[in-house]
Amino acid sequence: MKKNIFIIIFVFLLQTLYPLTIKIGSIAPTRSPWDKALRELGREWKKISNGSIKIKVYPGGIAGSEKSMIKKMKIGTLGGAVFTNRGITSIYPDFYVLGIPLFIQSNEELKYVTDRMNSYFEKKIEEKGYKVLIWSMAGWVQFFSKNPIITPDDLKKHKLSFTTGEPKMEQAWKRSGYHVIPNELKDLMMGLQSGMVDAFYLPALVAASGQYFALAPNMATIKVAPLYGGIVLSNRIWKKIPEKLKVKLLEAGRKISLKLNKQIKILEKDAIDTMVSNGLKINTVNNDIKNKWYKESEKSVEYLKDKAFSNEIYLKIKGYLDEFRKKNVN
Repeated sequence: MKKNIFIIIFVFLLQTLYPLTIKIGSIAPTRSPWDKALRELGREWKKISNGSIKIKVYPGGIAGSEKSMIKKMKIGTLGGAVFTNRGITSIYPDFYVLGIPLFIQSNEELKYVTDRMNSYFEKKIEEKGYKVLIWSMAGWVQFFSKNPIITPDDLKKHKLSFTTGEPKMEQAWKRSGYHVIPNELKDLMMGLQSGMVDAFYLPALVAASGQYFALAPNMATIKVAPLYGGIVLSNRIWKKIPEKLKVKLLEAGRKISLKLNKQIKILEKDAIDTMVSNGLKINTVNNDIKNKWYKESEKSVEYLKDKAFSNEIYLKIKGYLDEFRKKNVN
């Protein structure tokens, strides 16, 4: 009996005193801004917890794709992950609404919406078993192409590379008359070299770092969608963290997030400037032509509503966008 009590006490002490190591996976490359932010978070959490909480990072896709990392979080081999829109949408499908092409059109609009929606998203994601630590912007997705793209008809003449795994969005593009070719990012360069595809849409930072723009040397100024995501833990891991530390840990994450978002804006501009100095041509889309793009987007929305996301969340976001645009009419 005494022996059993001793074992119980020993296990309890082990669980409470032994450092908690949180394994976090990321598709962001080593030394990228997101990787640096995650490692800074680890240093801050270690300091706040007096060494009782440590973060171990698995960068560059070592832990697998975003969907694969979600599976690993469910079974406990990962405690958390860095996700883009796509990964968070796999947890909470209505998050898809932020990535609708040509729906949110500027940094100011995105901030207005997310300032009002992040707490709502966090609650819904928590109901699915996950805790959002940091929200982060990874830049704006834009069209890059072999020949200039200014109007929707210009894009319809191209073979657009489309990342696999989003069948509803793929159908939305096709129904609107675009020629999309399912193709993974790791195969994009080969696809461009072979002529299988001659256009893609990616953030400028990715287009520059992967040198994809060399074979698609035109970039349209219109913003397709924000790449917005964050760092997420499983609730199972979050519950292991002492309550008295949680406020300070989240505050440290918030400060890192603000700094990261400022860095991304600067790095995005630098990436575009670097590509221009190496032959990239910028194709300006004026306001009249932008309206044509937005009408095209409305077609996609009608198809995607209640398939990829609920009409309720769409109307909620649209309401905030309309509110912002009325306040900021030039």
